[in-house]
Amino acid sequence: MKLRKIMENINLDLINGNIDIDIKEIQYDSRKIKSGDLFFCIDGYKVDGHEYIQNAINNGAAAIVCQKNIEAQLNCTVIKVEDSRKALALSAANYYNNPSSKMKIIGITGTNGKTTSAFMIKAILEEQGHKVGLIGTIANYIGEDKIHSERTTPESLELHELFNEMVESRVDYCVMEVSSHSLYLDRVYGIEFCESIFTNLTQDHLDFHKTLENYFNAKLILFKHSKNSVINIDDTYGGSAYNLITSSKSSYGLNSNVDIRATNIEMNSRGSKFTVLYKDNSFEIELNIPGNYNIYNALGCIGVCLNQGIEISAIKQGLKKVQVLGRCELVANNYNLGFEIILDYAHTPDALENILKTVREFTKGKLICVFGCGGDRDKTKRAIMGEIGSKLSDISIITSDNPRTEDPLEIINDVVKGIGKQKFEIIADRTAAIKRAIEIAMKDDVIVIAGKGHEDYQVLKDKTIHFDEREIVLDIIKGSL
Repeated sequence: MKLRKIMENINLDLINGNIDIDIKEIQYDSRKIKSGDLFFCIDGYKVDGHEYIQNAINNGAAAIVCQKNIEAQLNCTVIKVEDSRKALALSAANYYNNPSSKMKIIGITGTNGKTTSAFMIKAILEEQGHKVGLIGTIANYIGEDKIHSERTTPESLELHELFNEMVESRVDYCVMEVSSHSLYLDRVYGIEFCESIFTNLTQDHLDFHKTLENYFNAKLILFKHSKNSVINIDDTYGGSAYNLITSSKSSYGLNSNVDIRATNIEMNSRGSKFTVLYKDNSFEIELNIPGNYNIYNALGCIGVCLNQGIEISAIKQGLKKVQVLGRCELVANNYNLGFEIILDYAHTPDALENILKTVREFTKGKLICVFGCGGDRDKTKRAIMGEIGSKLSDISIITSDNPRTEDPLEIINDVVKGIGKQKFEIIADRTAAIKRAIEIAMKDDVIVIAGKGHEDYQVLKDKTIHFDEREIVLDIIKGSL
């Protein structure tokens, strides 16, 4: 493709060379550059791509896009832009012939509930007969085909490549989790969303955003580029978002002053039933995922699907069928243990509180919680999670999560600082911690193993190891561990 076409609709200064040259591929990693490629210099938080210009040229780059002044005389085309991240996003869209404009894009943002909501919407749209793509934390999907995902929202170049694959596969809708990082770092810049959901906002990612206000403002970016917004106004930040959004919007919640409301709620250990009130209509919904927070997730999805003209019968059937890996997931329930084991991805204070309060409602015996905190992430939430996990459980076992480059025991000590007189144990080895919980569990108890959910790995200082808690639980039960 011609460089001029790739840089279409981008304000630029041609510093050197010719813009009417052929480009083979776009890259922002100089190590991936091959002869005839275009290299974008991204000024990151750890690495500045401008420092790798010579590497890119040595590897055959035909053109460079930068946002800083370059003093060296380069023997290639050099283009300067105001913001190379935004330019990369627009160029990637141009390179793949603007695939996001050829299907409907639904975005979901919030601290918790993004993954569950994405799978709910996918199930509903498929029930209506649409082919659906999904981009999110667990994996990416094109219809039923599963594709591994590295992060919640890919970098813009990979994102538009994925959009292009969806278009080629005749996808009608793409449902995507939109992280605060991706919004702040312009990974979704230039994309128009037909619908967007604000699920909630609680403390997370302050290692990156520094303050809750910054975190909130990053989330708001999504709704500036969405035709319709569906907002949980029972959430404090959701209420603020609703007041700030000036485009078409609707609200959901359990209170009477919302557009989409749940009432007559019946809950049990396997799910819930409730009535949805919307305008002059009412209809019954059955979920096979327990928890009040999943009723909120369902309401946001119902709002989006009603906006899109989806039939109520498809909404009801889709929600009844949906199951989400690692979200309040019952495991080993084919064994007659006398107690239940639940895996959940809860890794924030609010998510841990939600899952434990939900499980408490149907726990007849003791509630045992195995949890920890990830390394190289927001340290301020560790003591908070220690307090929540210990207060809402009868027995807490504090263990390692994904320690990354940190010492697991130092992370655990941070967690323990939030625990008062509640009963707890420290077992740093996560497998041993899970085994201990199973050993002490008695009839009618419930074990919640929180933090990793769908993940099948553990990130240690110098390596990533296979670590699937479903397999570990079964091996313990079978006596092989």
